[in-house]
Amino acid sequence: MTQTHSLPEVLVLGRLGVDLYPLQDGVGLEDVSTFGKYLGGSAANVSVAAARYGHRTALVSRVGDDPFGRYLLRELERLRVDSRHVATDPTLKTPITFCEIFPPDDFPLYFYREPKAPDLNIDAAQLDLDAVRAADILWFTVTGLSQEPSRAAHHAALGARDRRTHTVVDLDYRPMFWASPDEATDQIARVLDRVTVAVGNREECEVAVGETEPDRAADALLERGIELAIVKQGPRGVLAKTREETVEVPPYLVDVVNGLGAGDAFGGALCHGLLEGWGLERILRYANVAGAIVASRRECSTAMPTAAEVDEILEKAI
Repeated sequence: MTQTHSLPEVLVLGRLGVDLYPLQDGVGLEDVSTFGKYLGGSAANVSVAAARYGHRTALVSRVGDDPFGRYLLRELERLRVDSRHVATDPTLKTPITFCEIFPPDDFPLYFYREPKAPDLNIDAAQLDLDAVRAADILWFTVTGLSQEPSRAAHHAALGARDRRTHTVVDLDYRPMFWASPDEATDQIARVLDRVTVAVGNREECEVAVGETEPDRAADALLERGIELAIVKQGPRGVLAKTREETVEVPPYLVDVVNGLGAGDAFGGALCHGLLEGWGLERILRYANVAGAIVASRRECSTAMPTAAEVDEILEKAI
């Protein structure tokens, strides 16, 4: 589907690849015989999730000059994400991610990103700084800070953005992308005072600010200059804090099929709620339901819900 190339409401920077997920549950990859192929990568999933709510969304990333890269470019457009800022790297291969599915809570991931993923070759020259400044939401994950030239490109975007509301960092810490947790802590520290919203689970908050207890983690993020700190607590739900307000909401429980895309669905719904100007409690309840819907499905990107699907569940829950 051809996109109209106006400036995006949501501009997302970061990871993009192909997910190959088994169509058989409860067995290791050595015993899986059939797989489904899907667009993947946390940043790309968030962009798809935001687009599902009708928002103009664009992704800044890279793919390889190969069939998987062509598939991803085509799939972004089909899912209504503007792909004009996704470059094709002439030498690196499009990354692939496999998972194993052991419901309800064990979903090992296997990343094939060697020697380097194209999305870590995003450079400053690739950025449309007008779009960076104009977007109502700029969203990025900490993976983009793990290597150059992506790290410098992210800092260039943040410099142009100049802490405009809403500048969001997803504390999506993946240890396999970093030399050590200390390196990640150092790089995250360099951006926290340049963003307005931070989202992460308890373990990711520990890497970012040295705290796992949700209230203390949120306070530590606020002390770094964050305006809205969101700490995901798994079965305890979600905590959000600003300097004036604290909100905690329980999870929406479902039978889990694959929990890997729930956080990205939460992110897309968070973008939707921020753009709509909702209050914190409404945003969190909405995002929890969006995440639960995706956790009840096998894939990630193509499982992202529409507003009608989320609204139907929320109406029944009232």
